[in-house]
Amino acid sequence: MIEFYRTRARDSAHALLGREAAEVVDLDAAIELARSLARTLNMPQRPDALTITGADGVVLHACAFDTVQGQQDEPS
Repeated sequence: MIEFYRTRARDSAHALLGREAAEVVDLDAAIELARSLARTLNMPQRPDALTITGADGVVLHACAFDTVQGQQDEPS
């Protein structure tokens, strides 16, 4: 599961903007898919963070977008 969030710095609140379920071969493929989806999904706002969780609900990867340089940057 890939989830995209918008975060608020002053109190660490976050809002879920989008969620996509996908089957991929490994974590690298999931990260690549998340990068692509961050650019192409129709979401109400641009996300500034994401998480990737496995089928068992364990978080495998989480990252934030670089807010200093803008949304052209991809999540790491």
